[in-house]
Amino acid sequence: MSAAISGEGMNEGMLQELGVVRDEIDAIDAQMLVLLNERAKCAQHVGEIKARYGEAGQVYRPEREAQVLRRVQSLNAGPLPDESVTFFFREVMSACLSLENPLGVAFLGPLGTFSESAAVKHFGHAARLAPQDSIDDVFREVEAGHAQYGVVPVENSTEGAVGRTLDLLFGSSLKICGEVVLRIHQHLMTRETRLAGITRVYSHAQSLAQCHEWLNRSLPGVARISVGSNAEAARLASIEPGTAAIAGEAASERYDLPRLVESIEDEPNNTTRFVVIARHDAGRSGVDKTSLIMSASNRPGAVHELLAPFADAGVSMNRLESRPARAALWEYVFYVDVEGHRDDPAVKTALDALAARAAFLKVLGSYPQAVY
Repeated sequence: MSAAISGEGMNEGMLQELGVVRDEIDAIDAQMLVLLNERAKCAQHVGEIKARYGEAGQVYRPEREAQVLRRVQSLNAGPLPDESVTFFFREVMSACLSLENPLGVAFLGPLGTFSESAAVKHFGHAARLAPQDSIDDVFREVEAGHAQYGVVPVENSTEGAVGRTLDLLFGSSLKICGEVVLRIHQHLMTRETRLAGITRVYSHAQSLAQCHEWLNRSLPGVARISVGSNAEAARLASIEPGTAAIAGEAASERYDLPRLVESIEDEPNNTTRFVVIARHDAGRSGVDKTSLIMSASNRPGAVHELLAPFADAGVSMNRLESRPARAALWEYVFYVDVEGHRDDPAVKTALDALAARAAFLKVLGSYPQAVY
């Protein structure tokens, strides 16, 4: 009897302690709600000020958002990791922006793709997302003003550059105003409960390539069928017996398709970089990147001459990608990313020197480096 009484006393004590902590949580939640609405009012005030000065349409400033996110990361003392804090504040900013006018964001669809995940990661869930059938359509939507921004893949850490995006950046008047870096986790999803029940696997060709060795080991002899998108693969696998799809978490959730095996990508650090396109680029945030296209004259040492201005000005180059120019046989253009904003003195000096040497030069935009 005494043991039972002691046990009841312990449970009662625990409930009392939990009650105290839960009351604290309720009080903090109430404070957070007041502060969130105060922040929303400040965001509305910002919109009113911009309207008075003729900038009513400029509700989203990529450089300002990047500065806010970097600041909260620097202030973060835990226990929440920076990634969680960044996610929360992105959603707060997204909701505040939507009070003025939800941002229209075009991306390579359909819904459930990694491109959708990248768009949500950058703009939050309050944005008005518009899936498109192709990368070309994303560019057209932004050029026509049907969407203010577009999100398109530009390179993958294992599969390399996305050629169509590079070609469209070359010919379009749109600018790069941001970037998104997304870790790509490929999952095998199916309604089957065992690998032995799978007779075919659907996925986009690039995802099949990224999981090639795992498929060889785990599903040898099973047919691999390439489809237009991972989301389409998940849709097919959700309705066809004996089939599986390789896709991301968003597709699994959208089609209510269980993940039988998670993270089957051959390269554990598989990452895709997306760029955000608009009719403007971004102001200086303090930690920026500038993208450009250049071509060299057809003479010995011409490529070296193009690279020298960056070294001379102390500007770090973190990407150099060659691509056929299409204007003439065996001529190439170079896609370059450098650290810094085009208005930074060192970058400006390098670009001025480059303009005098390059046969062709186009600055695609300056923008904040991705905040993780």
